[in-house]
Amino acid sequence: MSEICRHLAPFQPNGASRISGDTVITKDLAIDSLAVMDMVMELEDRFDVSIPMNVVAEIHTVDELADTIVTLSARR
Repeated sequence: MSEICRHLAPFQPNGASRISGDTVITKDLAIDSLAVMDMVMELEDRFDVSIPMNVVAEIHTVDELADTIVTLSARR
C-alpha cells in the first residue's frame, strides 16, 4: 500500500487529505487517464505483474488497486 501511495503522491492536490485505501484515484487525485496508464505501467514494472485493461477500468480506489496487485502477484 505504501508503495502505491508513493506512486500516487505526485497527483495529490494541495490541501487534499492524505492518500488512503478509500481514495478514489480519478476523483480525489489530480490525475487524468493518460497519467493513470503511466502509473499502472510503473506499478506493473515495480511488482512484476500485468494488469489487464479490463481490470484497470474496474479499479476505482487505492485499496482496489492494491488488492489487484496482490492477487496478480499471488498467481505468478
